[in-house]
Amino acid sequence: MGTITINGKKYTFTDEKNVLTIIRKAGIDLPTLCYHSDLSTFGACRLCTVENDRGQCFASCSEEPRDGMVIYTHTERLRRHRKLIIELLLAAHCRDCTTCMKSGECVLQDLAHKMGVREVRFEDYKEFRPIDYSSPSIVRDPNKCILCGNCVRVCSEIQGVGVLGFAHRGTDAEVIPAFNKKLSQTQCVSCGQCRVYCPTGALTIRTHLDEVYEALGDPNVRVVAQIAPAVRVAVGDAFGLPNGTNAMGKVVAALHSMGFDEVFDTSYTADLTVMEESAEFLDRVKNGGKLPLLTSCCPAWVKFVDNEFPEMKENVSTCRSPQGMFSAVIKEYYRDPAHAKGKKTFVVSIMPCTAKKMEAKRPNSFTKGEQDTDIVLTTTELTRMIKNFGIAFDKIEPEACDMPFGLSSGGGVIFGVTGGVTEAVLRRLAEDHDPATMNAIAECGIRGEEGIKEATIPYHGMDVKICVVSGLANARKVMEQVKSGEKEYHLIEVMACRRGCIMGGGQPIPAGPRHKAARAKGLYQADGSMIIKKSDENPLVDVFYNGPFKDMTHELLHRAESEA
Repeated sequence: MGTITINGKKYTFTDEKNVLTIIRKAGIDLPTLCYHSDLSTFGACRLCTVENDRGQCFASCSEEPRDGMVIYTHTERLRRHRKLIIELLLAAHCRDCTTCMKSGECVLQDLAHKMGVREVRFEDYKEFRPIDYSSPSIVRDPNKCILCGNCVRVCSEIQGVGVLGFAHRGTDAEVIPAFNKKLSQTQCVSCGQCRVYCPTGALTIRTHLDEVYEALGDPNVRVVAQIAPAVRVAVGDAFGLPNGTNAMGKVVAALHSMGFDEVFDTSYTADLTVMEESAEFLDRVKNGGKLPLLTSCCPAWVKFVDNEFPEMKENVSTCRSPQGMFSAVIKEYYRDPAHAKGKKTFVVSIMPCTAKKMEAKRPNSFTKGEQDTDIVLTTTELTRMIKNFGIAFDKIEPEACDMPFGLSSGGGVIFGVTGGVTEAVLRRLAEDHDPATMNAIAECGIRGEEGIKEATIPYHGMDVKICVVSGLANARKVMEQVKSGEKEYHLIEVMACRRGCIMGGGQPIPAGPRHKAARAKGLYQADGSMIIKKSDENPLVDVFYNGPFKDMTHELLHRAESEA
């Protein structure tokens, strides 16, 4: 513990890792471009520079606090210093701000406005560099990169993939994949976390809004939407709703008003995923199948296994993701002329995840050689659509999802948070459905923000060892432990994004600790308000298995075996 004086006021500190953290806790907004509490300290932008009582200047992000320090955060000298930094960054920056995908969300743009940068006195010395559109999920524009290194560190430190790195020196320095390859030629898993941490438009979501607008305007096309669980607790951020607000009803109403013919909840096929994955797990346990069973809901994780642990591919569940299941079911439902009514079916999937764009195009997600999910939109793209249509989202009256796929269990809803898939499976396997049993499952150790969680669950005379992981660097650690024999599990759930889909690469930004906590709380509250807790108790699940789809269960709910 110690005391630090900031702008004439004394503040106590305990275990804060740097001076910047103390400054922000004091309620002072000190600008940064390269600092993020989740990442290692880089100290490149120098915007967080402060001045001490001896006139010395230093970056507060890399300075450890010392008892008795006296610092100033906004002297005239520092104001000029920060303004010059922004001006120099803009001099080497593409300035098509009005048409940039990040316009209105760009940190550099915001700081330029706050600091009163009205002109740039320096010449732009950089040549135009080609924009990389090769990824189905992410657009990389090197002309807008400010060399903050956030993307490099998140890809390496949190995701353990290491696709991006620094190359060259001085004015030639740039952030590129190794050997300047296109993203599609690398080990990129399309998780989109680089885009989340990028403060400018150098890394953005590859958007597909125009295709959706075109479909909505075609009278011969039936446009059907499915909405992932995590979308409902994040979309409200863009419209001034309290963090974590469950806005599912408002999203449904907004999509209906845009002209979507039907709107469904992906939580329904999350219930089907629970049914199929739990059955697959029990079959492997009883009949000596490949264990541990690795969940398959997260496409970035599945791609990660393909890239990094190909010898474990058979351990991945054969189940499609809830997105893949729903699109396949919808397309099959509308193959019936009585349902299609002469219209072509166009499925739009609204997801918190950029990797879902990649998943939709993978042939093992197709049915009968046909791409089931026509377009994937992220939550961020959805907010743009709502604004484009002039919908007063905060005032629109909620509406219910359409039938026959408009009902789900609480187990399906919590898929959006890390540990949710496992909890839903454990509910399914539990013989009772009373509140005490549900609470016991919730408290067994699979909830929480930790990147790696372990639990042992007794089931019919055996101890089922479970591991719940979020963040691919954590996943790599667990997989290496399994390979070496250091750890032994029966079931491993992995979400590529830390804390699960609520913090997916397609969610609105910025999103700090309060957003994370609120979104998780919002999903658990949605679960708590639902009468049906277990996937097997959803009456529409029974309709699926005993209705017109009963002979097509494997074809619709599992990946194509040729590329599984």
